Amino acid sequence: MTIQQVVDILHGNLVSGKNQLSSEVVYGFSSDLMSDVLTLEKEKIILLTGLANVQTIRTSEMSNINCIILVRNKKATPEMIKLAEDTGIALVEFPGSMFHAVSILSVAGIKPVY
Repeated sequence: MTIQQVVDILHGNLVSGKNQLSSEVVYGFSSDLMSDVLTLEKEKIILLTGLANVQTIRTSEMSNINCIILVRNKKATPEMIKLAEDTGIALVEFPGSMFHAVSILSVAGIKPVY
């Protein structure tokens, strides 16, 4: 599935990463604990989180995550948007809960990391 398809399925608001829309994603991981994100060893992962700060972008960059979904109507700060653009990470805002987003993506075929 492409990041564009993820944005469309969630009816999300893409705030960064127009150049990433054709990138493929296979797995999903949801967490607000960035220490858990650092343990991931797969590629082509979507991160779903309610943690809206630059640390989320930095952690995703270190974990080779190219798409972050901010859930619970969290809004990306201008600093987050700039850093996401600079690092090639798609950043999407989703108004619903993490559970809701995970449910939608799971039905659409996104696989769990473990």
